[in-house]
Amino acid sequence: MPSITWKTIAMSLLALLLLSSLAFIEASLSQLDRITRLPGQPQVGFQQYAGYVTVDAKQQRALFYYFAEAEIDPASKPLVLWLNGGPGCSSLGVGAFTENGPFRPSGEILVRNEHSWNGEANMLYLETPIGVGFSYSKDTSSYETVNDKITGIDNLVFLQRWLVKFPQFRNTSLYITGESYAGHYVPQLAELMLQFNKKRNLFNLKGIALGNPVLEFATDFNSRAEYFWSHGLISDSTYKMFTFTCNYSRYVSEYYRGSVSPVCSRVMNQVSKETSRFVDKYDVTLDVCISSVFSQSKALNPQQVAETIDVCVEDETVNYLNRQDVQKAIHARLVGVRRWAVCSNILDYELLDLEIPTITIVGKLIKAGIPVLVYSGDQDSVIPLTGSRTLVHGLAEELGLATTVPYRVWFAGNQVGGWTQVYGNILSFATIRGASHEAPFSQPERSLVLFKSFLEGRPLPEAF
Repeated sequence: MPSITWKTIAMSLLALLLLSSLAFIEASLSQLDRITRLPGQPQVGFQQYAGYVTVDAKQQRALFYYFAEAEIDPASKPLVLWLNGGPGCSSLGVGAFTENGPFRPSGEILVRNEHSWNGEANMLYLETPIGVGFSYSKDTSSYETVNDKITGIDNLVFLQRWLVKFPQFRNTSLYITGESYAGHYVPQLAELMLQFNKKRNLFNLKGIALGNPVLEFATDFNSRAEYFWSHGLISDSTYKMFTFTCNYSRYVSEYYRGSVSPVCSRVMNQVSKETSRFVDKYDVTLDVCISSVFSQSKALNPQQVAETIDVCVEDETVNYLNRQDVQKAIHARLVGVRRWAVCSNILDYELLDLEIPTITIVGKLIKAGIPVLVYSGDQDSVIPLTGSRTLVHGLAEELGLATTVPYRVWFAGNQVGGWTQVYGNILSFATIRGASHEAPFSQPERSLVLFKSFLEGRPLPEAF
């Protein structure tokens, strides 16, 4: 057995020193992003971070994030990435400060969200793609070429480099969640992560959850006709025209190709007239006095048929995130824009990507053993539950997944929280009763019960 030499000892000490230095540098990277205190926030016991991750140094493209550690024992809790849709709407303004984050703006202060998801997980909110919120590129031509492929790669690079900043979460169970057009973002990112793991096992992906998601353009969009009719928003004759003469997917395709036919224009004008501009399409039971922060999508409602929501209250989130003291606290800066906006007005997204189905990617993820939850706020007419339920059931049949939890009610507190069905213990569908397109905003308690059950991998509560 060879004897240990001083050279061997010296090399070992040098290696330990280098590893210690690297760990110190990595820890320092995250501390630079630590938020000391958000202006107006109440006292809390968890840590918050915000800042930038460069995804392309050559073009100086960087994505902005906000991270709220779990309230109790973050080391034992999973890591959850949340993505809002649009394409082009902010996960910071909508997800974090309106839906499931720890605070909500109220005048000059922040108030606690009693049903914040960081009670169950470490919550990471990403403003994506480039050009959304505080995320930016010094090369403005980047905003004119954004599509699903570029967004997916950017999101993958972001997560890869974010884990360098926060190495303590490298082996943590990771979930990706989101809503609306995140029905594209989330499955596409998850697929890229699985491909990446074949070369280097970095991402400990444990599941994805999709709220009112765009999964298959024609099915999701054309389910609006039945939803409008069944909720009394359109007449029998308009329903017939909306179904057979010009359906919604045909209209949107024509619109984004720049050639709407006269027949489609007539049908959509009649639909708009009957549904009324005084009804919020994202929640058909809600009065229209609601902030524009909840109107997430340019893509999901083209201008000709989208009704302008009557904003009769001050937009607290926009005002808060445009304060200089807030931007300083979260280490944010405005690049190429004068004001932070909920949905980007500089982004030119490739909206024809809307027509590319992602339900097929969801199927691939399930085959790879990744659990999937699709949930629907049942008051949303933009991406109605009927389309999502049809797609999930069809996917289950295609994959040969037997029903493991029959269609039944689930409870939150002592009230029915919604309905659910599970296939093969890996694919789940659930509705959230009384919830809008942004379910955690309109039904926070029920959404939290759903989220907790998803993380724990158990069926939704059967009784109160």
